[in-house]
Formats: sequence, C-alpha cells, structure tokens
Amino acid sequence: MRIYQSEDYQTMSRRAANILSAHVILKPDCVLGLATGSTPIGAYQQLIEWYRKGDLSFAETRTVNLDEYCGLAPTHEQSYRRFMQTNFFDHIDVRPENTHVPNGLAEDLEAECARYNRVIQKLGGIDLQLLGMGHNGHIGFNEPGHTFELETHAVDLSQTTIDANARFFASREDVPRRALTMGIKNIMQARRILVVVSGEDKAEIVCRAFRGPVTPQVPASILQLHPDVTLVGDRAALHALVEAGETVCG
Repeated sequence: MRIYQSEDYQTMSRRAANILSAHVILKPDCVLGLATGSTPIGAYQQLIEWYRKGDLSFAETRTVNLDEYCGLAPTHEQSYRRFMQTNFFDHIDVRPENTHVPNGLAEDLEAECARYNRVIQKLGGIDLQLLGMGHNGHIGFNEPGHTFELETHAVDLSQTTIDANARFFASREDVPRRALTMGIKNIMQARRILVVVSGEDKAEIVCRAFRGPVTPQVPASILQLHPDVTLVGDRAALHALVEAGETVCG
C-alpha cells in the first residue's frame, strides 16, 4: 500500500485527481469505479478543470458507481445519480450510456443487484476504484457486520451512517434507511484501489482500518489484503496512522 499525506484538502484532491487522470490518459477506455460523498468532490472539480483546459477527455471512459439509495428517483436532489451528474458527469464529455449507477427505484432489488453485477462483468471489471470511508469504516454502503458481503446487495444503513448523511436532507427522518451497494468482492476485484480521506474526524477509523485487524466490523480493513491500494489523505486524517508508525510519502 502506498500512502500519500497532503497538507490540506485541496492538495489531497489534486493528488487524487492526478492518479485518476493518469489512468484515463494511459487507458482512455478504462472502467472507473466512482464514489459519492463530500471527500471526492475536490478531485472531481480538478478533473473538470483539466477537461475544460483540453488536457483530458472522458469520451471513451466507462464508469460504475458504488451505490445508490433505495427509494430515490435519479432526479431526486439527494440521489447519487443526481450527485454524479451535478458534480461530475454534466461537466465532462463522458457518454451518458457509459455511466452506470444502481437503480434505487427497482421493484425487485435482488434482480437489480444481479443486473448490476452483470454490468460490471460485461465491462470487463473495474480498472481503478475510487473509495471514500465512513466514520464507522464502511466502504460503499458495506456497513460493519459479522461477515463481508460479496457482491452487489441491498443493505440496511446503520444509525451512524444515517446520522452522518442527515445533513444532506431536510430532517433525519428523510434519510433513506436502505441502499444498494457493490459488495466487498466487487471492490476487491478492482485492479487498483484509490482511497481518499480528509479531516480530523476520520483519523481514528483510518488508523483502525489500515493498522488494525482485518474484520467485517471495520469493512475498510479488508483493503489491507488488496495488492494495489493507494491511500491519499490530508494531514488531519492521517495523523493517527503516522503516529502509529506507518510510513507516508509527502
């Protein structure tokens, strides 16, 4: 695992965007696994800036998103499809048919999960998966539990996750209680994984995930077993990891 420590969120975002853009430049038709949440936004903004300057094109790139809330239409302001359109897709030249997000309105969730697994397989797998990390160590919406869920599945969101996401909704009661998410197997089969973390409030869980035991109680800890993981974080998010003795690059 390679760990890059940046001074602040902006520098961290630029480094993450560098890794993503290099992959697109080297393999224009690559499959990017994308994430939502506040942490990746800076990287998306940097990629948009480079696209507008003519330094980067996503015309051949395919994307698959990690997850989506159950019960929200793609046009709902808090759906993850809407998030991706607003924060990334609408500002670059990616083809709409090449962007994939689970259907949170599917009547048959099991069938939708199976369909999404087939989408990933048909694309040839994920070349580079971008991940954030929740305060409880979740990746995608793979919440702490007794086992690692394998492929795309419906999940009941933990109270920690609901509370963390409540700031995006009018009230805590409006936060969906279920979501569709890629499973740990989907994520671990990606050829490369890029994790972005920011802020003092992530320091403890980052340390537990990458220095502690591999356990489904901390879903992100499974990343210790992946052969090609890059962790990019700001100083605040990585300080506990550094204090525990982990070697980082500047």
